[in-house]
This record gives sequence, C-alpha cells and structure tokens, in this order.
Amino acid sequence: MSGTTDHTSKNFDIELESLRTRVLQMGGLAEQQVRKAIDAMYSGNIAELEAVVRDDQRINELEVDIDALCNQIIAKRQPTAIDLRMIVSVLKTISDVERVGDKAQKIARLAIGLHQENGSKIIPQIDLRGMAEKALTMLRLALDGFARLDVNQAAEAMRLDDQVNAEYKAMNRQLITYMMEDPRTISRSLDIISIAKAVERIGDHACNIADYVIYMVKGINVRHESTEEILAKLGQDA
Repeated sequence: MSGTTDHTSKNFDIELESLRTRVLQMGGLAEQQVRKAIDAMYSGNIAELEAVVRDDQRINELEVDIDALCNQIIAKRQPTAIDLRMIVSVLKTISDVERVGDKAQKIARLAIGLHQENGSKIIPQIDLRGMAEKALTMLRLALDGFARLDVNQAAEAMRLDDQVNAEYKAMNRQLITYMMEDPRTISRSLDIISIAKAVERIGDHACNIADYVIYMVKGINVRHESTEEILAKLGQDA
C-alpha cells in the first residue's frame, strides 16, 4: 500500500513540476514579447512589431492550456496546504502574465501607428527603454521567485516598483510640456503616454506575481497592502 502511495506522490510531484515549467515558459515568452516591442519601436522594425502583435496568440494558448491542467490536477489530486496554494497561485499568475502579453501587443500596435504616421519622428528625447528594463527585471525576479519558492526575489521585484512609477510620472510631465509648447506633438505624445502606461502596468503585474509567491510560500495574503507593509511582514527593509 505504501508503494502505491509513494508512486502517487511521485506522479503528483512530476505534475506540479510540469505546471511550474509551463508557467515559466509562458513568462519567458511574455518577457520576450515586451522586449521585442520596445526594441522594434526604436529601431523602426515594423515587421518585428507586427510579429509581436501576431504572437500574442501563443501566450493566450499557453494560458488556456495551463488553466486546464490546473483544473485536472485539482479534480484528480484534491491538493491541500502548500500544493493547493501553489495551484491557486499558478492560476492567478498566468492571468497576470497573459496581461503582460496584452501590454506588449498594445505597445507594438501603438508603435506601428507612430511609425506609419510620422516615419522616424518619434519624440527622440523620450526614451522608455530604461523604464521598460526595470519593469522586465521586476517580472523576471517575480517569476524566479515563483520557480524557486523564494520570497526574497519577490520582495526585490516589489522594491523596483517605486522607481518604475517615478519614471512614468516624470515622462508624463515631460510629454505634457511638449504638448503645451507645440500642439503638433499632441497626437504622438498621447500615444507615447499610452505606451509608457503599458510599461508601468507591466511592473504592476510583476508586483501581483510577487504577491502570489508570498502567498504560496508563506500562506499569507498581502494583496492591497503597501510595499512597506509587505516587506515588514517578511522582516525586510523597504
């Protein structure tokens, strides 16, 4: 009887590991999509931007597949404790990762419009690449925390959120100044504000994933709490 139990337990572990691997695959694809969209926006590579728009479907398909796998595991294994928390966290995480993919697609669509309307005349003084890199670092840290069950990496992702928010606000102020000084820049500036907002939201989705890591590992729900409150619960400095 114990042999059967051991075998069942081993199979369950394999299923959970497969689940974790698929989430990381989906996260890696979403990260790649964002990076391609930002890079192609500045290089003017329309074909690459169109590929980002088209490839969003791959992320959507992964979300559907992982969701179905989670439901199968719940029905078959009836998990409890940390195993159940992991599956709940996976379901929430893939929702946020899918939205990161949507943001990449939005950036690509807006960038295509900017290039088609204005050629290479994207406002050169506005460079979103630094902010995007911070948001992607947040996403990578949160997903690494998920993979390693490491709340320290989740906390590190949260610490970067203030920097991303500050850069977003600074860019907004700069673009408002452009629009006031030269009304001809209004259309382009509004599109770039939308792109910057999409990047800022990617950081927010990374923070959500970090929240799920903490829930999965510690069993505490930290949604709707400030970064300072969360770090205090983890015994860390802000």
